[in-house]
Amino acid sequence: MNRSTVDKLISYTGLTLAVVLLAASVALFWTYNFIHSQVHDQMAAEKIYFPTAGTKSITSLPQPDQEKVARYAGQQLTTGAQAEVFADHYIAVHLKEIGGGKTYSELSAASIADPTNAKLAGQVQTLFRGEALRGMLLNAYAFDTMAVVARYAAAGALAAGLLLIVLSLLGFRHAKAAARRR
Repeated sequence: MNRSTVDKLISYTGLTLAVVLLAASVALFWTYNFIHSQVHDQMAAEKIYFPTAGTKSITSLPQPDQEKVARYAGQQLTTGAQAEVFADHYIAVHLKEIGGGKTYSELSAASIADPTNAKLAGQVQTLFRGEALRGMLLNAYAFDTMAVVARYAAAGALAAGLLLIVLSLLGFRHAKAAARRR
């Protein structure tokens, strides 16, 4: 096999891979936009807001949590990053306080053992609701994180596809030059 044929074969393979990578890039950018907008729209519909700066619900948090929550003070929760902060640095802290450091399952077991304790039953209900909301927010965070990964993968696939197009065109040029030298 002569050099010109090898160059053409490699160049056609490169173009085929470029088309696949560019198609993957389009699909990944679409995936990013779809997931990110779904997370935004669903979170916005819930109308959850961070407490305003300086309020007791922020200043009563431990310092590391205060700093994270204060970054979004007064803002509506609409992104995965905000959902993670609200779930792990606001709700989780308050749930620990409500449950005295005990988990929902621990308090639920105690409530089942003492069914006449109304205060304990109230704590169980509050923890259940808080943990449910926290879980939903962390799901939004996870999906938004997957969207960000898809965006980076899309950018990488786009760059690789464009590079392969350039290299394939150079390969065809080289094949033409090799054919003339024969």
